[in-house]
Amino acid sequence: MEKKQARLRRARKTRAKIAELKVVRLAVHRSNLHISAQIFSGCGTRVLAAASTMEPEVRSQVPNGGNVNAAKTVGKLIAERAKAAGIEQVAFDRSGFHYHGRVKALAEAAREGGLKF
Repeated sequence: MEKKQARLRRARKTRAKIAELKVVRLAVHRSNLHISAQIFSGCGTRVLAAASTMEPEVRSQVPNGGNVNAAKTVGKLIAERAKAAGIEQVAFDRSGFHYHGRVKALAEAAREGGLKF
């Protein structure tokens, strides 16, 4: 099984459970150069808030978007934007990525920012 297919297989079960519960979802996507996070509505059709290392304001703070410090910055930013949209609690969708490194740093920074998982 290829690496991407294995990741998507891991993501399928989590996404099915979150869709069944119809809760707001914080989805994370990680690439070699960047990390991004989006908050989807309970039905999964609307993006309520988003943050990424590709945004100019984040790029000015963190020159390298593919490290733990950049993930922490994105986590704090997504928590701020979620609070502004009136979102307190989310379900964490790591998109099949293992919970360590940048994904873990983003989640912990979002928790510190006030989001509840």
